[in-house]
Amino acid sequence: MNKVVKLQDLGMKDYKETWDFQEALFQGILDIKIKNRREDLQENTPNYFLFVEHPHVYTLGKSGDFGNLLLSEKQLEEKGATFYKINRGGDITYHGPGQIVGYPILDLENFFTDIHKYLRFLEEVMILVLAEYGLTGVRSEGETGVWLDVGTPFARKICALGVRASRWVTMHGFALNVNADLGYFDNIIPCGIRGKAVTSLHVELGVERVIEAEVKEKIIKHFVALFEAEMIPMKELVV
Repeated sequence: MNKVVKLQDLGMKDYKETWDFQEALFQGILDIKIKNRREDLQENTPNYFLFVEHPHVYTLGKSGDFGNLLLSEKQLEEKGATFYKINRGGDITYHGPGQIVGYPILDLENFFTDIHKYLRFLEEVMILVLAEYGLTGVRSEGETGVWLDVGTPFARKICALGVRASRWVTMHGFALNVNADLGYFDNIIPCGIRGKAVTSLHVELGVERVIEAEVKEKIIKHFVALFEAEMIPMKELVV
């Protein structure tokens, strides 16, 4: 089993470009697995982890309700935002500046073959990161992602999750609000859940800005520990 994960921080990158890049990495892993089984080979499959920040964009999961987007095409243009219906699970969400998006593209057969456990591990990474900032992140029963103050009138989501998996290969991932402009969430029913708020780390800490590089370092630290992985910089693969 190959537990080396190749890391690349794409910086600010268009959603569609990044999605295409994810698909290429995802398909590359699938191709190796198919060849291994067809030809009785044992070639190691690679694993990847992409950090990215997107310009304003709304994405709708394959089972999502288009009615949860509260903007017309013209209004999207006025807000400088784009919209994509994509092939992950979950409903609608927003990505934009000040949000750390992570796309682990893993062959889970290198780690464990359990999608439920995979999602819980991604949530646990975020919970551990938030704890380092003095915040108690928790799960909300029946709802993926990480929340604050669940079970109170002040419940609010700080991290969204949505993944796709095929032959135990994953893509898409998580979006942690760090310095996000929460006004953009007013244009959707986030994750299709009515009546619950969304928050951002800088708001919770009462600061103007959180250093995103530090948050990424904490994400990597806890991801590596939970997945018992080794993280190395990705070379030669760029969008």
